[in-house]
Amino acid sequence: MHDIIDTTEDGRFRVRLVQDEDAINPREDFDHLAHVITIDTHLGWCAPVDTDGGPLADAWDRVSWNRWKGVDTFTRWARIFHNAIVIESRPERGAVSLWYLMGEDAEDLGILPEAYLDAERAEYQAWADGEVYGYIVEEAVDWVRADDATETRTKWEEVDSCYGHYGFEWAASAARDALRFYTAKALVA
Repeated sequence: MHDIIDTTEDGRFRVRLVQDEDAINPREDFDHLAHVITIDTHLGWCAPVDTDGGPLADAWDRVSWNRWKGVDTFTRWARIFHNAIVIESRPERGAVSLWYLMGEDAEDLGILPEAYLDAERAEYQAWADGEVYGYIVEEAVDWVRADDATETRTKWEEVDSCYGHYGFEWAASAARDALRFYTAKALVA
């Protein structure tokens, strides 16, 4: 994917999105408060979201024999005994999982715990679906041939880039913000 997202009014700068081929699994590289128990990997097609399942994994193991009733039992138990917040994730593709946040971790978030869990889940799902992007801001540079000054050519040269944007909407927004910097720069000059 090399979609041009936007171009300045004068046509001298543009920004495009590219797929980030070296995106890091956000569950393995960043610190997280959320824990994830993988319920179903679709017959082994998917890897578990987290390898250990967090501090309540043993409790899940005790009720997982009745997988779907176990979800309700685990969710109630986690809420009552650990003040934990649990959301279930059933993506169209990928592992079915329980994302949970321990009560003491939820106290200082500054946002609703469910929103925090959903944001972490969405970030992971974007990575799992290959929806991680980078943007490239390019400037149109005019080249004049040294041996024939009547022949000119415009070439796009990279002036800025940033990778690691999980999800198309966030990547497109960051790309437009980066382009606005060059629009403002052109107005000042």
